[in-house]
Amino acid sequence: LPIGISFYTFQTMSYTIDVYRGDARAQRSLVNFGTFVTLFPQLIAGPIIKYKDLGDQIDSRTCTVEKFASGVQMFVIGLGKKVLIANNVGMLWESYKAMAPGDLTVAGAWLGVLAFAIQIYFDFSGYSDMAVGLGRMLGFEFMRNFNYPYISRSITEFWRRWHISLSTWFREYLYIPLGGNRCSKGRWVLNLFLVWAATGIWHGASWNYLIWGLYFGVLLVLEKRFWLDWLGRHRLFSHVYTLFLVAVSWTIFAIEDFGQLGQYLKVMFGLGGAPVVNSAFGYYLLNYLPSLVIACVAATPVGLAVYGRLSAQKKMALSALLVAGGLVVCTAYLVASTYNPFLYFRF
Repeated sequence: LPIGISFYTFQTMSYTIDVYRGDARAQRSLVNFGTFVTLFPQLIAGPIIKYKDLGDQIDSRTCTVEKFASGVQMFVIGLGKKVLIANNVGMLWESYKAMAPGDLTVAGAWLGVLAFAIQIYFDFSGYSDMAVGLGRMLGFEFMRNFNYPYISRSITEFWRRWHISLSTWFREYLYIPLGGNRCSKGRWVLNLFLVWAATGIWHGASWNYLIWGLYFGVLLVLEKRFWLDWLGRHRLFSHVYTLFLVAVSWTIFAIEDFGQLGQYLKVMFGLGGAPVVNSAFGYYLLNYLPSLVIACVAATPVGLAVYGRLSAQKKMALSALLVAGGLVVCTAYLVASTYNPFLYFRF
């Protein structure tokens, strides 16, 4: 399939639907419409742009030095996420994914899933930040695609923070037209399952993606019907609960072979007599601990909070230093490294 096909397919669908609904004017310029469909900053990795949010910007926008500088800063942040964090930690997941079931341990299996959770977040949010930065350099403002999803306290909140452009697209163009939650309970459940089945299939033409989507559909139905309010009153438990379920979901997402997936899940939950730890676990943990710690801190708004307390002059100096240094270091990594996967090439 052509690279990035689902991104620009959804965008062209949004044009048709927005014009049909009267939410946007029909575009009379073929060049402007072509610009919307083939807008290179986010063409192959998102965020998914709705026409009603971008049509006016294509027709008329302003480019300023301040916008360009802000775009460069955002681009380098995204590049750093991808090159310095996602690629480094991703090698740990590749090591565990390639292990024979007999060599896996319980702690090692969880360490591997943690590595994949970090890799996919910093890989995809890095691409999204680079797209937002490139767009801003050209005068466009794209929507934010990630908002620290791993600090969520429920699966419902997680999907308000993860791949925001996809979840809002499905909400506006599928969930609400189906009836949303303004219908009978049975129809509401069906609507949710249809949306999450579509979400799973959007990610790939493999059964594990469909199961992954339905897995979240079940969790969201259970949360909204039974324990979402309870989770809101138990802060620590809700964080652990969310991270645990998301980690299990990434295992389903990452392993397409059902035989390997079953073996990996068995080891994760201590079934089949797998040992808890071995020397390989200690080796990998020791080697990747600095990267894992940096990634875990970077996945929270701690750095942003510290940056917000600085004076305007310190912010400017620090931003210039980080942008220049980040660009040099990322370029050096790209030149020297042979591991630079593009996780979302299939979507």
